Amino acid sequence: MTTRWLTPEEQRAWRAYVAGYLLLEDAIDRQLQQEAGMPHLYYSILANLSETPERRLRMTELAEQLKITRSRLTYAVSRLEKDGLVRREECRWDKRGTVAVLTDEGMAILENLAPGHVETVRAGLFDRLTPEQVGQLAEIFTQVVQGFQEDAGGEAGAEELPWRRRSTPCSGTPGASGAS
Repeated sequence: MTTRWLTPEEQRAWRAYVAGYLLLEDAIDRQLQQEAGMPHLYYSILANLSETPERRLRMTELAEQLKITRSRLTYAVSRLEKDGLVRREECRWDKRGTVAVLTDEGMAILENLAPGHVETVRAGLFDRLTPEQVGQLAEIFTQVVQGFQEDAGGEAGAEELPWRRRSTPCSGTPGASGAS
């Protein structure tokens, strides 16, 4: 197989994307650590739960929304649970599953953090783009996400998506990873 090396323009775009992503993620993490002592992932968990009916979501669905592994989500939710910001409950419709629930304290923390978070995102990204570029950015990354999901559409590609990966062998019991 012949390697399809990146063209100079692709290399420039790739490096710009990586640098921009890392700098923006660092700015967001610093803002959230300073204001609440939490990383961006934890804020994202709270925000995603706040947008769902009854502020609750099955852990597998939350992992899919966040595009992370179930084991990483389980760890993060455990930390948030210790702080009283989230609680876990058995899934009412499937006893093998677990539901993450945003607590009132978690909602209050989120409401307190949201203005600073939005300002950091706006200053770091959207204030630097034209409205046309914002639309292009949305189109580009929607296409990238759809491509990954289509590539992993069948059972053979299930491990390609982070929320479908298993970090350790399962005992054969559905949801044995604890993050179903």
